[in-house]
Amino acid sequence: MSLVVEGTIQRSPMGTGTWALVSRDGSTYEILKGAPKELLQAGLRVKVKGQVREDVMTLAMIGSVLEVKSFEVIDP
Repeated sequence: MSLVVEGTIQRSPMGTGTWALVSRDGSTYEILKGAPKELLQAGLRVKVKGQVREDVMTLAMIGSVLEVKSFEVIDP
């Protein structure tokens, strides 16, 4: 499922540690490994275009796994 979501990047200590996108409505998406390094900054507000990966499981299990296709930084 493709989607566009706005939210804030967070580092989660769950599992072995992972990056997450917490959307404005409070939904949490675990960012799939291999995302751009420029995206992985705690507190960064972004608009992400991506795809929810139903075929991927993780140790953290903090939300749907999101494969990032592109992103843009949103001014605070």
